[in-house]
Amino acid sequence: MKFKKKKNYVGVLSSVFAIFIGLMVGLVVLLLCNPSQALPGFATILSGAFTHGMRGVGQVFYYATPIILTGLSVGFAFKTGVFNIGTPGQFIMGGFGAVYVGIMWDQLGPVHWAAALLAAVVMGALWGLVPGVLKAYFNVNVVISCIMMNYIGMYLVNWVVRSYKPLFNTLRNESKNVAATAVIPKMGLDKVFPGSSVNGGIIIAILVVLLIYVILEKTIFGYELKAVGYNQDAGKYAGINEKRNVVLSMMIAGAIAGLAGGLLYLAGTGKHIEIKDVLASEGFTGISVALLGLSHPVGVLFAGLFIAYLTAGGFYLQLFEFSTEIIDIIVAVIIYFSAFALIVKTLLGKLKDKKAGKEGGNET
Repeated sequence: MKFKKKKNYVGVLSSVFAIFIGLMVGLVVLLLCNPSQALPGFATILSGAFTHGMRGVGQVFYYATPIILTGLSVGFAFKTGVFNIGTPGQFIMGGFGAVYVGIMWDQLGPVHWAAALLAAVVMGALWGLVPGVLKAYFNVNVVISCIMMNYIGMYLVNWVVRSYKPLFNTLRNESKNVAATAVIPKMGLDKVFPGSSVNGGIIIAILVVLLIYVILEKTIFGYELKAVGYNQDAGKYAGINEKRNVVLSMMIAGAIAGLAGGLLYLAGTGKHIEIKDVLASEGFTGISVALLGLSHPVGVLFAGLFIAYLTAGGFYLQLFEFSTEIIDIIVAVIIYFSAFALIVKTLLGKLKDKKAGKEGGNET
């Protein structure tokens, strides 16, 4: 237990170190671009989210909602031994399911938004099912199959939205607005964060984080998933159906990413499915969030909030004639050092295990 706590402590320190390095690199970039405005610009990155008070905080929660869930999707799969790089495809398929129900099923009334979110979850799960089955039963590399599913999902959604007239806004080359009943309720957050885009989606995201934490840490099912992730052969020897667990892991991860897409496109903030050949950036940001949050559900929650905070502050860089892409540089550096720290942490853990094994053998 002490060793586990120490490993967690090292992991948190590694993430803090990565954040510090990323911010320092960002400061250097600002100095190189415009020395006279570098310090005010850097201060804006750190405090920009609070520029408009509670409205700014609400915007942070709005930006964080989808990336918390895509990060949770990647982190959950990591915990179960699968690298789910298919979040962009699962995200857009979930978004499509939500938009389709949000536009076409407007007769559902008060439960319309909940039905649309359920469609997003189902579509995301189905898109995660395919690479899960290929991995479990045919030993297909999950990274390759996930990447292929990303592009299939993107082009499929583009084709269906463009081809089906009730969904397509020909003037703007994007999907139409969902019905008012499909927009996620504010759940009182508009009173707390007046003027912001935040809605009940952040509450749903936090509840999903707590649910996944309970599943992974407090249930037999979660234990079996992690056991298979650590060692499939050992899990099989212990009587665990490793193939079923791999499939379920990818389905759950896909469902979470699909829900993220549903929450974004049902937010009522003018977000639409645009017909363009670009994978959803929220899906790839989820990988960053998962790495920074050490794949722990609570860590992912705070990592998503932190990256959203940087994003919100970064918008104000334009006031100092800086490009907002500097935030992307900072996040990229943070993720690079997070991954590097994760490798170091893993090596240290193996050395500790080896040392503990030798000491145990000597005592015997």
